[in-house]
Amino acid sequence: MSKKEKKQKKVKIKAGRLARRDAIVGLIFVTPWIIGALAFLIVPMFQSFYYSLHNIRITPLGKNFTYLGQGNYTEILTANPDFSTSLIGYVVSTIISVPVIVVFALMIAIMLNQKIKGKGFMRLIFFLPVIIVSGPIMSILNEGDTASITALDVQTITGAIESFLPSALASPISDLFENMITILWYSGVQILIFLSSLQKIDPAMYEAAKIDGGSGWECFWKITLPTIKPMILLNLVYTVVFISNNDTNDIIGMIKMSMFSGIQQQGYGYASAMAWMYSLVEVLIVGLFALAFMAKKDVYAKQVKKAKKQAKREQREIKKIRRRSDRNAARQKKIESRIEGKRKAN
Repeated sequence: MSKKEKKQKKVKIKAGRLARRDAIVGLIFVTPWIIGALAFLIVPMFQSFYYSLHNIRITPLGKNFTYLGQGNYTEILTANPDFSTSLIGYVVSTIISVPVIVVFALMIAIMLNQKIKGKGFMRLIFFLPVIIVSGPIMSILNEGDTASITALDVQTITGAIESFLPSALASPISDLFENMITILWYSGVQILIFLSSLQKIDPAMYEAAKIDGGSGWECFWKITLPTIKPMILLNLVYTVVFISNNDTNDIIGMIKMSMFSGIQQQGYGYASAMAWMYSLVEVLIVGLFALAFMAKKDVYAKQVKKAKKQAKREQREIKKIRRRSDRNAARQKKIESRIEGKRKAN
């Protein structure tokens, strides 16, 4: 073994140790979440799924379970049209409103990332609604219609949208405009995430692009957007989860009403089935955004992998040719030795 090969092996061993050390550090940071998930998430999830397969009645002697199988799910889909209608409306409104929130957050983050006076105070203004407007305060604002646009303006917008779109799409879009103030209040966390990612971009990349004649628009599409693409996916997932689990969500209220309902067919099991169906739809929406914005493999990395595979194939072919040549040479030597032996015998 040559000295170069020994050095290469040593370098690989050091890289492996560094990777293992980083993995251990990452695991230490994730461990509290893993412990919390195992203690407070996994067990309730299995318990709720078990509940969804039963009709649960609370009696003075305790809980009475009656196994129904998929009966609760069938009952929800066939005998509860309000839930199906609300679920469809939730899917359409979420798919429309989530990109609007993320795009607005990106625009505000880009503006707040510029060299302006009072930048810290302006960041506080955009993040303050996330802290203040929550829970009972949000309910009070919604009841007073202070978080929505006036009805006259909404009717004008709805009429303009319905003139060129079908009612199935015009209705959620008009609802989006009606609740625009509330939706924009949800963008504080996303703005901070975008700001942190924008501040990590090397300014030298923009300087090099401007020297080569790149405009601001080209710098945004070629440098900013590809760099913050993972954060876009993170904000999309966060926004979907936040909107889906908000107290003002109609489906969440419907699940709560079914849970504490005194109707024989409803109760904890019925509400658990509704929650599982709602969670499945939520996961599908998250998967849809993940497929759309998941980071794709670099083209150059693929070419490098193909080149390495091709080099390995060529090395294998060379080894096969050498083995064949060695075998042929050995056979030729044996034949020559036999011929030489016969000559000497004669």
